[in-house]
Amino acid sequence: METERVTEHEPPAASRSESETAPGAAAPEGAHAQVPDPRERATGTRRGQAVHADRGPGDATSRRRPDDAAAPAPDRNAARGAARRRPPTTSVPPGPPGQAGDGGSGARQRPQHDAVDSPGTPDDANPPAPQVPPAGTAPDADEAERAERERRGGDRLRFVGAATRRIARGVDLDETVLGLCRASVPAYADAILVYLRDPLPVGDERPASPVVLRLRRSDRIPEEQRPGAKLPLLGAAAQDGSAEGAAEHTEVRPGGPLAEVLRGVRPVFGNSVAGSEALPELLGRGCEVPDDGRAILAPLRGRRRVIGAAVFLRRPERPQFEADDLLIAAQLATHTALGVDKAVLYGREVYIADELQRTMLPDELPRPTGCTLASRYLPAAETARVGGDWYDAIPLPGSRVALVVGDVMGHSMTSAAIMGQLRTTAQTLAQLDLPPQEVLHHLDEQAQRLGSDRMATCLYAVYDPVAHRIVVANAGHPPPVLLHRGGGAEVLRIPAGAPIGVGGVDFEAVELDAPAGATLLLYTDGLVESRQRDVWTGIEFLREKLAETARLTRPGTAPPLEPLCDEVLDILGPGDRDDDIALLAARFDGIAPSDVAYWYLDPRAQTAGQARRLVRRALSRWGLDELQDSVELLVSEVVTNAVRYAERPVTLRLLCTDRLRVEVGDDVPQLPRLRQARATDEGGRGLYLVNRIARRWGATRLSTGKVVWFELPLTGGGQLTPPPMPLVIPEDDLGLT
Repeated sequence: METERVTEHEPPAASRSESETAPGAAAPEGAHAQVPDPRERATGTRRGQAVHADRGPGDATSRRRPDDAAAPAPDRNAARGAARRRPPTTSVPPGPPGQAGDGGSGARQRPQHDAVDSPGTPDDANPPAPQVPPAGTAPDADEAERAERERRGGDRLRFVGAATRRIARGVDLDETVLGLCRASVPAYADAILVYLRDPLPVGDERPASPVVLRLRRSDRIPEEQRPGAKLPLLGAAAQDGSAEGAAEHTEVRPGGPLAEVLRGVRPVFGNSVAGSEALPELLGRGCEVPDDGRAILAPLRGRRRVIGAAVFLRRPERPQFEADDLLIAAQLATHTALGVDKAVLYGREVYIADELQRTMLPDELPRPTGCTLASRYLPAAETARVGGDWYDAIPLPGSRVALVVGDVMGHSMTSAAIMGQLRTTAQTLAQLDLPPQEVLHHLDEQAQRLGSDRMATCLYAVYDPVAHRIVVANAGHPPPVLLHRGGGAEVLRIPAGAPIGVGGVDFEAVELDAPAGATLLLYTDGLVESRQRDVWTGIEFLREKLAETARLTRPGTAPPLEPLCDEVLDILGPGDRDDDIALLAARFDGIAPSDVAYWYLDPRAQTAGQARRLVRRALSRWGLDELQDSVELLVSEVVTNAVRYAERPVTLRLLCTDRLRVEVGDDVPQLPRLRQARATDEGGRGLYLVNRIARRWGATRLSTGKVVWFELPLTGGGQLTPPPMPLVIPEDDLGLT
């Protein structure tokens, strides 16, 4: 049969060539468009083209040349006849007949498996799926490398986050630098050296010239924990104990390699061109500097300028620093520099607060006659060093002393400033010798002038060691506690009064006994009030604590004053202190009547001679006959000046305790002034003599006049210290009779 012969022979050459070489030949009717092979998409080729059902297998349309468009279609009958005449060339099994649109095509259908090996045939309508590696196969090298990079990047991010948190926890300069060292060693480096400018500029201050870097801190892994090759340098000294370590101070040369690296801000490797020249200048020319990638020099730049540098080192057995490690060094340096800036600013604020608080409080307490003083001050917290609590002890005429304690609301700079103004006002009022209730009244007016919301509490007491009495006035302050020599403690009953700043309130003063050996304790509410107890519970606890402390001492003996203050502060628990604490303790020693001599002298011309005779008798009674000349000379001059202007009787008092104190009072409020007398002046030399011979002297204005006093210290055995330069001046020049 002809059909069988057709299938056994090759198709005509023309038909075969057209069907095999034209990837865009038309497919039989009902055939589907071919799907591009993914493998060919990757190489930019396509295995098949879209076909049309109305074209035969011999029509090549996808790659037809322009001149092929007019060529007539080949005669199908001629092609069929040629196929009959061609002898068979292959012995292939008969396949299905061709599926041409007209059913007479002689194109032989290839086997299905040939479609994979013959990508150019139009019969390859269903390309195979892309090859998928079996499960469990190792990932490709690129994927493994990418995963390793991601892991290392995550480790770096976690390290930088932890390191910056540790650096940021520092408040002062040492804590910030220590945070950098602890975060870097050993996680990032085996050793670190931190250099900072000396001195460090603060805020907008212009830095000093030239720039000097000082080794602030160095840290490393101990040799016993990391045996092996040694680090080239360790900071202050080399590892072998020699003095060839890193330099302690380095002066940065303008325009030098170190200055260029610091100006560039970015970290550099130690073996780079810039780092190899900058490191020897920083660490010293005699210092061994690593010549490989195991050293990094990172400038520390703050908000406005470079403030130092950090050097990171690794041991030879550890991998070298990589490019990503420069980014880590930059992050560590940036956070450290900002932390140093913050610490410097914080240090300046702390210094200002400390100086403000120190100037607001007395540097040291006076040593009045007949009274021993001790004090304590504790701020509310270490971060709040200023507050409104204050205490003061003011010497008054007549050997008296004013004891003051007060509390302004708040713990801020404003509270401290108001406290300073009120303390200054109290000192001024005390020098006028006003009664305690009058002092509080004027303080109340001053607080109202400062502002409507300026509230404060204050307790003002005046102790007289001669009369053994104390006068106390209170303005809303906790009452004082009096500890007797026998061990009993009592809370003094004093009218509370209204706080200072309320206005329109009268204050009441109370006069109480002040027995010798008793201790008066004045305090602020921070000592007795806390979250766990109220004010009155704390006051009772304080009274019991004082009584318990007094029982521990020998009977009839008052406890030492300084240890007593420490014991009082022990009543505070770990979390009890919520407010400032000001504590003032006064031990009443008193002055015995036998150690006091007091006279009233009429203002007459003979009063100076009378005063000399009275002083001579008193000194003889106290066993001070050998010192009569010096004391008589000074008393005669002071009394002469008082008599010259006084209209009322002049007072003369001598107090012999641990020193000799002489007081002369008159009704003239004008205070004397020390001046240098000229050679032609008849007077003006009296105070000059007092100033040269007496150890201390002064003048105090009173409500009824003034008091001029001077003191001469006593030595062992009741002997007075001789004057440094004895002066012998004729009595006629002094106007003495």
